[in-house]
Amino acid sequence: MSCWAPGCPVLSMCRGLSALPVTCLERAKELKTRLGILLHKPELGHRIGTSGKLQLGSRRRDSSQEVLEWRESFDQLLKSKSGVTAFHTFLKTEFSEENLDFWLACEDFKKTRSKTKLASKANRIFEEFVQSEAPREVNIDHETREITRKNLSGATSACFNEAQAKTRTLMEKDSYPRFLKSASYQDMTRQATSCGISKRSHT
Repeated sequence: MSCWAPGCPVLSMCRGLSALPVTCLERAKELKTRLGILLHKPELGHRIGTSGKLQLGSRRRDSSQEVLEWRESFDQLLKSKSGVTAFHTFLKTEFSEENLDFWLACEDFKKTRSKTKLASKANRIFEEFVQSEAPREVNIDHETREITRKNLSGATSACFNEAQAKTRTLMEKDSYPRFLKSASYQDMTRQATSCGISKRSHT
């Protein structure tokens, strides 16, 4: 309906719009067009969002049992790649990730078959983690440090066994219990538990 009477609100609105700069009107039209596109495609956004959630959900369900197993023992945590990653992230917050890095370096070292590589790797690990004032020195006693130093003269896959065992015990008795009590792990267990309940309710 149109109205051109002097007091007509439609006429007032038209006059008001004509007084606006052209750029303002163009921007308003552009905004309206963009909003129209978004409003007419809600199902597209919903589909993307839903599929994303489903993928994440299935991934969480696959690993939910694994997350809960980490609290059963330190061995269970170390057996899990995602467990090691989560524990490493936690250790970083305590500035003690060198203990786990040393343990992992020792595990990798044991797989070395070449005697030449064994000797060079042993020296590199010793210099980085074991020797006094090492850049990433692990917390082991002087006696263990000296035993490891002597082992380097005839490097074998077992030359870090004692130092690795001491570091592992330290993590198990000190860092691991704190990891289980940490907010990050508590959050993971809540998610894992809720995924487990949800999975059971759908079977």
